[in-house]
Amino acid sequence: MIQIAIDGPSGAGKSTVAKALAKKMGIVYVDTGALYRTVGYYVRSQSKDPKNAAEVEALLPSVKVELKYENGVQKVYLNGEDLGDRIRTPEMSMYASAVSAIPAVRAFLLETQRKIARENSVVMDGRDIGTVILPNADVKIFLTASDECRAQRRCDELRAKGIETTVEEVLADMRERDANDRNRAVAPAVAAPDAIPFDNSGMTPDECTDGIIALIRERVGGDV
Repeated sequence: MIQIAIDGPSGAGKSTVAKALAKKMGIVYVDTGALYRTVGYYVRSQSKDPKNAAEVEALLPSVKVELKYENGVQKVYLNGEDLGDRIRTPEMSMYASAVSAIPAVRAFLLETQRKIARENSVVMDGRDIGTVILPNADVKIFLTASDECRAQRRCDELRAKGIETTVEEVLADMRERDANDRNRAVAPAVAAPDAIPFDNSGMTPDECTDGIIALIRERVGGDV
């Protein structure tokens, strides 16, 4: 069993790299951000303020979030419904950031994430994996890239899904979310003291993945 934690800001390529690592290593990939986006989606569907802790907490008993792996692909279900790319919009990014600052939401999702890691070797990405979710992970990576690089990547990703936006709009939203995530009172999005910093500005996904695999080999050895 091995636990690999990949943290970092939005647009750093965490999900892309974590998926590639999981595939190469033959272990489970867990996209924790999707869980928060799913709660945010439900909050929006109920026309509630994602920053109002009391309103959001009152909704949690009505929320059932499940991670399922179908044909090797992680899917997130909300009350039995596969939400697909509906949780991947810029609006849902902001909802996820808002609800993730609420202690009750973090507690609600914490055991879901830890249970998966207890039962499987995992690559888990998010913003507080190495500090809160998997504090004893075998390898912790803090993945970063320049603001401009991250914004361009996210813009390209959204356009590929048919969501029209501009780099400037994405950059503004990204910087706002970064500030919210860094400064929240509960589980702020900061690097764990023992995390390995990795700046992948200008790298292709394959170059980044190969670089991180080399770091993992240095830490745990063996045929990774």
